[in-house]
Amino acid sequence: MTLAAAIGYVVFGFAVGIYGTLVGAGGGFVIVPFLLLVRHARPEQAAGTSLAVVFLNALSGTVAYARQRRVDFASGIWFAAATVPGAVLGAYGARAFSGRAFDLVFGGLLLAVAAVLLWRPLPAAGAAAGTPARGRAWWPVERRLADAAGGVFRYRYDRVWGILLSFVVGYASSVLGVGGGIVHVPALVYQLGFPAHVATATSHFILAVTAGVGTLSHAALGHVFLLPAGLMGVGAVLGAPVGAHLSRNLHGGWIVRGLAVALAAVGIRLLAR
Repeated sequence: MTLAAAIGYVVFGFAVGIYGTLVGAGGGFVIVPFLLLVRHARPEQAAGTSLAVVFLNALSGTVAYARQRRVDFASGIWFAAATVPGAVLGAYGARAFSGRAFDLVFGGLLLAVAAVLLWRPLPAAGAAAGTPARGRAWWPVERRLADAAGGVFRYRYDRVWGILLSFVVGYASSVLGVGGGIVHVPALVYQLGFPAHVATATSHFILAVTAGVGTLSHAALGHVFLLPAGLMGVGAVLGAPVGAHLSRNLHGGWIVRGLAVALAAVGIRLLAR
């Protein structure tokens, strides 16, 4: 690898770290297409290498968000634990995808999530009650979170739904290498009723656990490009605190819209390939 290529990986990781932390998605939705389209990696290699970078980004972002006191650790621990078995299974499932099938599944998922977010960036006032739109709440939980800036967030949700969703997210994130944030953030906001700022911060904590387990599983199977992952990881660690700082000055709706635009652009590119 040339010096210019190494610097390019670090700069790319820095940009991914900023944007991935800003929208709470970890950046895997950018890294995977980059590895597929530029590095011509196989799907399982793209997924494994991406998860390694997502782990470092999520870990750095979690520290920054924890300082802002926007991470709901009490809820995140339950959800993170539920992602672990799915992440391990997903590492093995990644080998079953052919290149074209991976593009179709990944691109279709990105477009579907982007469409939902653009159509309804945030729940209407009073709609974020936290219980599922249909059916009873099996394990209702009331939460109150006060951040370092003096903001107070109150919400309630059904923990059973959160655990079930997290297991599915853990599997999908490991198969696709996206860390799960592109699904987890909308799920936390719409299905469980988390405020957008709390959802992005808590998602990063969950990402750190999910991506860490997924990375170890993929590494054991030889799916991780160690040098590119390390270089992008250095950039992501430096960029994550910047993204966390920028998120404090943005309205929650713009954070969700920014995620939607990025997802749509990448989804279209993959399907066009």
